[in-house]
Amino acid sequence: MTQSDTVVKTWGEFTPDDVFDMAVLRTEIFFLEQQIDEEELDSWDRHPETVHLWKHDDRGMTGYLRLVHDESAAKAHEGISWSVGRMVVRADCRGQGLAKQLLVEALELMGERDLYLHAQEYDMPLYASVGFEAVGDTFTEAGIAHRLMIRRTGA
Repeated sequence: MTQSDTVVKTWGEFTPDDVFDMAVLRTEIFFLEQQIDEEELDSWDRHPETVHLWKHDDRGMTGYLRLVHDESAAKAHEGISWSVGRMVVRADCRGQGLAKQLLVEALELMGERDLYLHAQEYDMPLYASVGFEAVGDTFTEAGIAHRLMIRRTGA
């Protein structure tokens, strides 16, 4: 897949099918596969500044992530208010580089903004490959070990 087939939208641009496809993909991965029992769909999905990126095929979304701007989170994240989150790739599409493609496109979209994310430990090499660095100790989020990772642009 190339950059041209990545969809970038805010909530106000979503179609009903977009909402359904996002809910299906995130539910399949977070609830059914990872058995997370905490809130998954939240108010940040509908926030006007949240940017959603995804790739798709004839079965729906193949990979997804969102970019969230939350000034209230900056204090806990080294002064950084923009985050990458809810990154998922459909099980039958893994191993094709979709996650990295989405990350690279998200970073290009964000330009010189510093970003943070909460990485599941096994995904840390992926995030490190695009410039994120681990900070602090491991913590548990949604029952899964995570690490805070920061990407500073130097701007």
